Amino acid sequence: MRKLLSVSVDAKTIKSIGKGVLTGILYLAPGRLSGREVCPMASAGCLKSCLYSAGRGAFSNVQKARISKTNLYFDDRELFFNILYRDIVALERKAKRDGLIPAVRLNGTSDIPFERVAFIRDGVEYDNIMQAFPAVTFYDYTKRHNRNVTGIKNYSLTFSLSEINLLDAIRWIAGGKGNVAIVYRDQIPALYWLSILKPWPVIDGTGHDARFLDPRGVIVGLCAKGAAKRDTSGFVI
Repeated sequence: MRKLLSVSVDAKTIKSIGKGVLTGILYLAPGRLSGREVCPMASAGCLKSCLYSAGRGAFSNVQKARISKTNLYFDDRELFFNILYRDIVALERKAKRDGLIPAVRLNGTSDIPFERVAFIRDGVEYDNIMQAFPAVTFYDYTKRHNRNVTGIKNYSLTFSLSEINLLDAIRWIAGGKGNVAIVYRDQIPALYWLSILKPWPVIDGTGHDARFLDPRGVIVGLCAKGAAKRDTSGFVI
């Protein structure tokens, strides 16, 4: 396996270049498609609407590669992190050459708490991959309400609303842990009543993927794509 990160290969991360950000994304096989669970809090609507098969992901060779990456994570953690480390080094160098901010999404189509996964590189033990790259900004979407990255300055999480986690989403944003992303079927509103207590301002998150640039305390509005356009579960608002 030559590499794990995909760098600026989809429309939204390419748009992020316009914001001065070069993004590398790790795409694994979501849910239990690999036989191993990587999205333990995913709802039925989320899994059905997953962008796993969108764009290049529709090709069987790409899907097989993502399954192989997922299996590598579980079967040979040392090799997995050696490749990931090398990929991030290359991303950081390219970003520096191009005058861009290097950024990494470790969970493009998964929800693994990488902040808890330690690894060893060249005899040095790191608490997580973020610690090894303090000049790189890491960010992800998550549905795991118990994730906590407040002590990691270069990692930010945006909670993803589904049809079954409304209370977790309210606690997340009201508690100041981060923003909440919502997928809308049609128009992205200016305000959204996540609870009866108050409306939250909504920003348009479709212009780029660099969620760490978003203001705090907002809902990030996304547009339904692919299978999500046909969602009837309530995952898409």
